[in-house]
Amino acid sequence: MLGCVIHGAGELRVEELTPPRPAPGEALVAVRYGGVCGSDLHYWRHGGVGDFRLREPMVLGHEVVGTVVSYGPGATGPAPGTAVAVHPATPCGTCPECADGRANVCRDTRYLGSAARFPHVQGGFAGQVAVPAVQLRALPDGLGLRRAALAEPLSVALHAVRRAGEVAGRHVLVTGAGPIGCLVVAAAKAAGAARVTVTDLLPEALGYAAVAGADTLVRADDPDDPGWPAEVDVAVEASGVAAGLDTCLRRVRRGGVVVQLGMLPAGRTPFAGNLVVSREIELRGAFRFDAEFDEALELLAARGEFDGLVSAVVPVREAESAFALAADRERSCKVLLEF
Repeated sequence: MLGCVIHGAGELRVEELTPPRPAPGEALVAVRYGGVCGSDLHYWRHGGVGDFRLREPMVLGHEVVGTVVSYGPGATGPAPGTAVAVHPATPCGTCPECADGRANVCRDTRYLGSAARFPHVQGGFAGQVAVPAVQLRALPDGLGLRRAALAEPLSVALHAVRRAGEVAGRHVLVTGAGPIGCLVVAAAKAAGAARVTVTDLLPEALGYAAVAGADTLVRADDPDDPGWPAEVDVAVEASGVAAGLDTCLRRVRRGGVVVQLGMLPAGRTPFAGNLVVSREIELRGAFRFDAEFDEALELLAARGEFDGLVSAVVPVREAESAFALAADRERSCKVLLEF
């Protein structure tokens, strides 16, 4: 079977891999689609993401869907042949965070295609992948595998909106109209936001935000753009750059909430801390997700407009061109690998 393996910055290889055998408690899944995530692009371009650096070759990919092949000893789940999405996280279940119901920040979690621990957790960009059977989710009626490939990033967006608190009837600002930012738009609208304003440097990216349901589109590099709001109730920073965080802090109302979702560059990031103090702004982080995965699948099943966020489906043999396309925000939103 073919797999997509990162060896270092700029060293992405499509290799012949040995098909895995499911261990006790595991399921074997034939992967059909895998979404190219921003973290995958960081491993490809920089050899790491945030503070997580590559120390050995790693199969990329954590946004994967496919069909059940078989189970290892003692494992049960959806019948072989069932279309499933794979929840990419395996929390430890025993640390203080897991005990507190915050498994998404488990200090000893295993996450598909992540260099956060060593040895790295190999990912799902392969013809077949063996995962704990409890991570499988049968797709709801009416949801096909192609759209279901958005479940993982949509879960991230749903968690970020949940971290913001009550958004129903409120004005939400989203900085960054990449795939995650666009899905935050959809998540905020699904949660009842009265208005969602999105900022980005690229008109093409803002076009995808409109597909996701944004009410107002703003060029981030144009201070005179008439779409700039005087203030918003909630801001979600999804660009992963310091300028986006600065915009959120300056545009949110006094006593408002800013959620930092985009992964900022490694090291120290300056920010307008005095505004956090003088305006009593609540600055909250949002990292991955947990139970939102099931909610994401139901939302995807209910709304066909998500299809418009998938820019291209590329065979795994052409993985490098798929990554190049995914990195070109003038030409793409979400790019899927097909296995």
